[in-house]
Amino acid sequence: MNATIIFVILLVLMLTGMPISISLGLTVLSFLFMFTQVPLESVALKLFTGIEKFEIMAIPFFILAGNFLTHGGVARRMIKFATSMVGHWYGGLGLAGVVACALFAAVSGSSPATVVAIGSILMPAMLKAGFPNKFGAGVITTSGALGILIPPSIVMVMYSVATNTSVGALFMAGVIPGIGLACVLGGVTWFRAKKFNYPRMKKATLGERWTAFRESVWGLLLIVVVMGGIYSGMFTPTEAAAMSAVYAFFVAVFVYKDLSMKDVARVLLNSANMSAMLLYIITNAVLFSFIMTNENIPQALADWMLGHGLGMIAFLLAVNIILLLAGNFMEPSSIVLIFAPILFPVAMKLGIDPVHFGILMVVNMEVGMCHPPVGLNLYVASGITKMGITELTVAVWPWLLSMLAFLVVVTYVPIISTWLPRTLGMM
Repeated sequence: MNATIIFVILLVLMLTGMPISISLGLTVLSFLFMFTQVPLESVALKLFTGIEKFEIMAIPFFILAGNFLTHGGVARRMIKFATSMVGHWYGGLGLAGVVACALFAAVSGSSPATVVAIGSILMPAMLKAGFPNKFGAGVITTSGALGILIPPSIVMVMYSVATNTSVGALFMAGVIPGIGLACVLGGVTWFRAKKFNYPRMKKATLGERWTAFRESVWGLLLIVVVMGGIYSGMFTPTEAAAMSAVYAFFVAVFVYKDLSMKDVARVLLNSANMSAMLLYIITNAVLFSFIMTNENIPQALADWMLGHGLGMIAFLLAVNIILLLAGNFMEPSSIVLIFAPILFPVAMKLGIDPVHFGILMVVNMEVGMCHPPVGLNLYVASGITKMGITELTVAVWPWLLSMLAFLVVVTYVPIISTWLPRTLGMM
């Protein structure tokens, strides 16, 4: 009964058009005042202790690093390197877009940042080369979603905060699924380009490839700094985030010199705005998680499922359906922070690995970012391509269907997620 009341209040507030973070906070306060005897002091205490986690510090640092790289010319050099490697295949520029998105995802941690950085440069080039607008839009919108699966990932940090799962293990777990999804999206791009005989570029010489690699190597080295530092034990994920922000600043301002010291203040302000927004969502989501736990809702859900004989297969199917439906109305950070505290205890009771469950949630978020009505990547890509959301939705369908098929594989073959962190001794 209490669960129904909570979700009805939340739904009503969201339907008024109120931001999700404020809806969460008002839902909690309304329920506490009207239906419980929980003292206000404990709410205030939970509000502060809930975000007093070292891992949360990684979020502003990864946002800052991504912003420095987005404004600092790293994306342009990565596209040039990717084009030199795969540009001569069918749909060369489209394939270069997938590779460049995967590379940029490995240094930015953000999906919309990846779409903006790669799409704003690649889309005009694809149109100039003779590719249809829809083809380019489909490639960029879906490949940009790799930003939250290939580590470092801000969404993974949020899952870690919500469930106390190791961030380092999650980052390593995202490597193989991230490469796998990039290959799937690349395969769809190649197939459609071959089918419709889209343009191919002249094969780059070894000298041209070396030059492109040399120019992009400073950006690519950030992958080594973050992942190598975490794996070797030199940094915690939070320290790696701080290192990535310092490194990105150094590369953008002093190495590539695409940013002047005057621009740094603007980048810092943008990063502060984005960080404040996410931290406000986290704060209210912590309160929401507190009330859920206080009312024993996750435990009651787990007992109900086990009592009705619903096993792991049925539960994972239900999780995918719930998260895909949530993706129609909410953005990834909110979905993870609301649903992880509810679904995670059930998953643990059913013996599902917490790292595998985290990767499953992230892949769901990727699909949600690419389908209407509030797919974040659709809106970002719409601004770049000047296409309407309906037209863009039609354009992404071939890639979106392949992402759904990939989601099924990741859901029921956990070794894809768990093999690497287990091999590295992180689980």
